[in-house]
Amino acid sequence: MDYPNAVLEKAKRLEQLLQRVGVGEALAEVNQALGFKLDEKQLVRAQTKYEAGEGRWEALLDGRYGHAQKVHSGIREWLYTRKERDEEIRAPQLAREIQAKFEVEVEPGHVNYLLRKRGLTAPPGHPYQPESGGEAGPEAVTGSSEAIDNAGLFFPGRGEAGYGGGGSG
Repeated sequence: MDYPNAVLEKAKRLEQLLQRVGVGEALAEVNQALGFKLDEKQLVRAQTKYEAGEGRWEALLDGRYGHAQKVHSGIREWLYTRKERDEEIRAPQLAREIQAKFEVEVEPGHVNYLLRKRGLTAPPGHPYQPESGGEAGPEAVTGSSEAIDNAGLFFPGRGEAGYGGGGSG
């Protein structure tokens, strides 16, 4: 797989970080020197990947082509819980709440994508809103039953005459 140079360089720098921390340098200093913001948990995860890849920097390629992951598992779990609690809430409102609570800007389309993966989105289209004042039958749609009784009168001849409705062919 072809990776951009920036991703390759990042993996090589991460290898340097692991090696330097491995010989006893402080994580904070090495983070500062190499331009990372790894915490202890991320460091352990990177070390595990590095060791599983037999100590090769290629094992540290992230597969995201250098794009940051904004919506981490904590935000996703909050999002799923929030949507399950209030099924009527929509993606734009959820995106605003994520911005306020986690200080992460997420597009409503991405919120819908995440909800769709869990089966939490509403069906497409506008929600059905029944008319007030009774049952919605044919009379409610057309206004009277006479219009339905006379519906066939608009098409005389039942299409036997061909195009235009006149004559014998």
